[in-house]
Amino acid sequence: MPSSVIRRFTYDEAAHRLDVEFVSGKRYSYHHVPPEEVAGLRAAESKGAYFNLHIRDGYAFERRSGTSSA
Repeated sequence: MPSSVIRRFTYDEAAHRLDVEFVSGKRYSYHHVPPEEVAGLRAAESKGAYFNLHIRDGYAFERRSGTSSA
């Protein structure tokens, strides 16, 4: 999943929660994200562009504390 903006993301389908870690180390959880939206993100040639267009301003989110060391 190469991306210049998104380091990694995981999806909890039962909770409809998308957790995104950016290359900056900032982490966010996006709530009520449907599986189709995550499938679109996985399939997108540009993860950052898809995220900005479809997810960033479309779903409630919270910033997660801490940063990843990986």
